Amino acid sequence: MSVNKNGMLPFPPPISKDRVIWDFPKCYIPEASLQLKQDWDPQTKESCKDRACRNQPWDRQKMSKVVVVGDLNVGKTCLINRFCKDVFERDYKATIGVDFEIERFEMSGVPFSLQIWDTAGQEKFKCIASAYYRGAQVIITVFDMADIKSLDHTRQWLEEAMRENKPGSCFVFLVGTKSDLLSLEERRRTERDAVKIAMEMNAEFWAVSSKTGENVQRFFFRVAALAFESCILKDLEDGTPAHIGLGNSIKFDSTNLETASAQDVKTHCC
Repeated sequence: MSVNKNGMLPFPPPISKDRVIWDFPKCYIPEASLQLKQDWDPQTKESCKDRACRNQPWDRQKMSKVVVVGDLNVGKTCLINRFCKDVFERDYKATIGVDFEIERFEMSGVPFSLQIWDTAGQEKFKCIASAYYRGAQVIITVFDMADIKSLDHTRQWLEEAMRENKPGSCFVFLVGTKSDLLSLEERRRTERDAVKIAMEMNAEFWAVSSKTGENVQRFFFRVAALAFESCILKDLEDGTPAHIGLGNSIKFDSTNLETASAQDVKTHCC
């Protein structure tokens, strides 16, 4: 993504029609959801109506940070690429350190963005990746539904991500990928196990397939809607515009995308 000489994103093109959300996205299955609501909060509805009438330009402050964590080769990058680029690549390339995408939405007439951070699952990159966990509004813990051991490891990934964030400050999702590789009976059995762990983690569970695209868009719409509503309600509670993600404006320093600062690495490495 190109930036101007001041390190700022240029004014973006119109939001894609397939990123416009009016109805509150439903959960995957009721027993796997902590948010059974079927509609926007009344305060959110009123606020969106008011803001949409003002016809505001794109506001860089209205951005939530999403961190995706999980074991090596569970499909984190494939999941993000399927949603952001609508592609699926069979040839696996391990993420080095961290990478990110920005997806822009229109929520009930109000512009909103997700900054989605894709972190490496390899042990040697944990010190770098952990520096990017802080300030997250959403933590997505990913496991491979065809590899039950990766489900057991999700607790540890969540613990590491939460060390950089205040308790109760993040929405947590548990996502099982590669659902297309399982038989119906195997999928049901794995989902039952995943729902139990999701309850322990205070997370919402989803099963997806990056290969077929099953549930991928529905899942990210759900993430965006919950993060957006949280932003709006916080805005109303504080009485001032909520500063989401990285602060008043989002600047991009290419050196920071390749490695954490010396202070971050010193703090998180032994």
